[in-house]
Amino acid sequence: MPRQEKVKAVKEIKEKIDSSKVMILSDFTGMTVKEVTDLKKRLRKEGTSYVVVKNTLALRALSEGNKKIFEEHLKGPVAVAFGADDPVAPAKVLAKFIKETKKPVIKAGLVEGKFINEADFNALSKMPSREELIAKAVGGIKAPLYGIVNVLIGPIRKLVYGLSAVKDKKGQS
Repeated sequence: MPRQEKVKAVKEIKEKIDSSKVMILSDFTGMTVKEVTDLKKRLRKEGTSYVVVKNTLALRALSEGNKKIFEEHLKGPVAVAFGADDPVAPAKVLAKFIKETKKPVIKAGLVEGKFINEADFNALSKMPSREELIAKAVGGIKAPLYGIVNVLIGPIRKLVYGLSAVKDKKGQS
C-alpha cells in the first residue's frame, strides 16, 4: 500500500476508535463471505460497523497505552466491530452469532476506554440493553407513584361506595 493510503487508513481507523464506545476484536478465520455479510447486516442494525483491519495500521491508530495491550491480540486475521451508541448491543449481536455459527473468535476489546478480554466480553453480552435498563428504571419509579395514588384515592373511593349504597337503599324504599 502506498504511504499516502496508509496514512489515510490509519486516520480512518483512529477516527473510528475515538468515536466508538465499544471496539471488539475478533478472529474471523473460517468464516464464509455469506457469514461475514450476515454478521455485518446484523451489526449495522445496531449502529455498529464490522471492518477487517490490517494489524500494523490498527496498531498505529491506537493510543500509546493501548498499543502494548493490543499488540498480542492484533495477530492473524482480525476484524473489528466499532459501536458508537450502546456498548452492549454489539456484544449481544456477536454473542448470538457466535452461538449460532461457532465463529468468529473474540480476542479482546475496548469498552469506553477500558480493555476487556473474552470473559469480560461474555459478561458484557449478558447485560441488559440500554432500552431494558431504561424500562426497569421507569418501572421502578412508576410503582411507588401508583401505590401513592391508590392510597390517596382510597377515602374518595369509600365515599363513592357509601353514597352509592345510600342511593341504592333510597331507590329500594
